[in-house]
Amino acid sequence: MTATRPRIVLVDDHRLFRSGVRAELGHSVEVVGEAADVESAVAVVQASRPDVVLLDVHLPGGGGQAVLAAVAASCPDVRFLALSVSDAAEDVISVIRAGARGYVTKTISGPDLAAAIRRVADGDAVFSPRLAGFVLDAFAGAATPVGMTVDPELDALTPREREVLRLIARGYTYREIGRQLFISVKTVETHVSAVLRKLQLSNRHQLTR
Repeated sequence: MTATRPRIVLVDDHRLFRSGVRAELGHSVEVVGEAADVESAVAVVQASRPDVVLLDVHLPGGGGQAVLAAVAASCPDVRFLALSVSDAAEDVISVIRAGARGYVTKTISGPDLAAAIRRVADGDAVFSPRLAGFVLDAFAGAATPVGMTVDPELDALTPREREVLRLIARGYTYREIGRQLFISVKTVETHVSAVLRKLQLSNRHQLTR
């Protein structure tokens, strides 16, 4: 568990929104940097090495995925939580596959966002309830949303790996999954690592240990 306040970077191209997030989060986090586009986001993340980056999906200069790709090798321990107005399936799935640990929409309340940040900092995956189905479909190999391509690696998932990811998509923590499936937290982490390795072969350094 994160003992101190999570250190975060806010990445969004609307200054007023960033100010609002700061105000809503209050003293529950320590904001160590802000950025409005891909280039500045990469620089701030590499310089400050925060615990969590609150990342908008659509940014000037290439979008949230470009930030993830640019800092993946140099900042493997930094975790990303997408915070976006978009609830489109393609946005959710693509940014998670790029390496984000969760995805919540901008309708989230301040206390819920603070809780989501802490969970991501502690290594859990977090999704807004109505978005969990998109992640579930992608990770479990169900019907692919219109406009999304099918990854052949999905067929390589074992039944237990799919079971673990179903529970993550529904908002369970690693500890809750362990209790639900009668396995240790370490075993849960191993299953998650295996799934991410199979689905994100280009982002091995982003895998959960």
